Amino acid sequence: MFRKIEDFNNLWKYETEMTSKILGALSDTSLGQKVTEDGRSLGFLGWHITQTLGEMLGLVGLEIEAPSFEQECPVSAGEIVLAYDKAAASVTDAVKGNWTDETLLQTDEMYGETWSRGLTLFYLIAHQAHHRGQMTILMRQAGLTVPGVYGPAKEEWAAMGAPAMQ
Repeated sequence: MFRKIEDFNNLWKYETEMTSKILGALSDTSLGQKVTEDGRSLGFLGWHITQTLGEMLGLVGLEIEAPSFEQECPVSAGEIVLAYDKAAASVTDAVKGNWTDETLLQTDEMYGETWSRGLTLFYLIAHQAHHRGQMTILMRQAGLTVPGVYGPAKEEWAAMGAPAMQ
């Protein structure tokens, strides 16, 4: 849970850079990659992360420039990255412009529970991280290079002349 806007902004900056990095590694042909026929596709997951920025923070009164859940996933990976980057910047602006440290203690009904706004911001980041993890598996299956997020990926270890951790 966040108690300071500055703490959220610092982590949000890193997390959005990493999400954008993952989305930027997608190709148009990889967007349909799924683990199972009825599973979520790589494109769906990237679009879902983007849409959720507006949906989740809309529930707590912030207006975020993000695609709605009614908008279909683009067929272009580049369009997903652009929409995500715009929405992520909008989150930064909306939180900075509308909330204070005291606002983070206010509570809202969220998905059948009561969350402080500081907790909502934490879950927003955790939601992204969760789906980024799913995306990296699908990226490997699609033959894409997976960028490191919280440390080097296999290919990054190799580029440094070091064996990948087993």
